[in-house]
Amino acid sequence: MGQLLTPPGPRAAHLCIDMQRLFEPGAPWATPWMDRVLPRIIKLAQHAPECTVFTRFIPPRSKHDARGIWRAYYEKWECVTRERLDPELIELVPALAACVPPAAVVDRPIYNAFGNGRLQAHLDAHGIDTVIVSGGETDVCVLASVLAAIDIGYRVIVAEDALCSSSDQSHDALLQLYAERFSIQIEVASTADILRMWALDD
Repeated sequence: MGQLLTPPGPRAAHLCIDMQRLFEPGAPWATPWMDRVLPRIIKLAQHAPECTVFTRFIPPRSKHDARGIWRAYYEKWECVTRERLDPELIELVPALAACVPPAAVVDRPIYNAFGNGRLQAHLDAHGIDTVIVSGGETDVCVLASVLAAIDIGYRVIVAEDALCSSSDQSHDALLQLYAERFSIQIEVASTADILRMWALDD
């Protein structure tokens, strides 16, 4: 669909959104084609594990701990609150957990991975100006995080074949939106092209 304007460079980080067991097939929030994109995400992580940040979505302890409209959300999804959920399902899928360390893990309780400030603090501490985004879901947490990254001022590269969703229709629509409506601020490229152009030194 897209192409990179310039190589990512040594100040880029791979930002992998919520590749947790909670979204594996058979889990409460299963993302049907998560397994299909996992090999490409592994390649990105293994290319630069020290420049990779995995985020995890952490549900509240109980529905009563959720704020505002989130409480209604967890009325429906009480099965994923931490008092009900198998804690192993919050962990990264094993193939990616093996990259930690040197890869980092940043947790937050909302869709936007930048929402609690921890992710930006980590990236700023490492001099990052570019984020290469993979993970899921394209139309939920990835969407919220990509828009936040733009607002902060990061160069955003979306790995189009390393994203997953529960909806093919909204996944495809968002990739088109990223490539057309946000063409100055978001670059959309294949994992192969990103890896081919991403040099880890000057």
